[in-house]
Amino acid sequence: MAEEKKTTVAEEEKATKKSAAKKAAPKKEKEVKEVEVKESKKEKKAKKVEEPVKPTPTEARATARDVRVTPRKVRLVIDVVRGKDVKEALGILGNLNKAASLPVAKLIKSAAANATNNFGLDESRLYIAEIYANDGIRMKRYLPRAKGSASGLVKRASNITVVVKMR
Repeated sequence: MAEEKKTTVAEEEKATKKSAAKKAAPKKEKEVKEVEVKESKKEKKAKKVEEPVKPTPTEARATARDVRVTPRKVRLVIDVVRGKDVKEALGILGNLNKAASLPVAKLIKSAAANATNNFGLDESRLYIAEIYANDGIRMKRYLPRAKGSASGLVKRASNITVVVKMR
């Protein structure tokens, strides 16, 4: 009986070693997979470093959408300041008695601020390279007329875009 117990104890030890080996084996495989994943991430980072550096921008842009002034009136104002230096254009718009001069001045200031803060351009050397106004939303309304009738009324808006560059 003592011999039987010895063999069973020996068999139990072998069985526990085998089961332990089976449990340990998948963990090693997982560790190997994790190492491979980490290496591939390093390779991806290395690829990102190898990409060419983007050139520094030389222009900045600002857009105002649905400004409640008709595009025709805005175009009268923007034709005056097109091609001028930013400071000179703001001075002209400050003295211009038009409805569109205030939104256009705010937009030019915004484009100049984008240029200096986002792209590091010199504020004193900025000029208005492009400025244009397109049709925005058109609100259709009705105007009451005589004898219970009505006529149409279109309230127009503008989309204004300014691009400033450095001289």
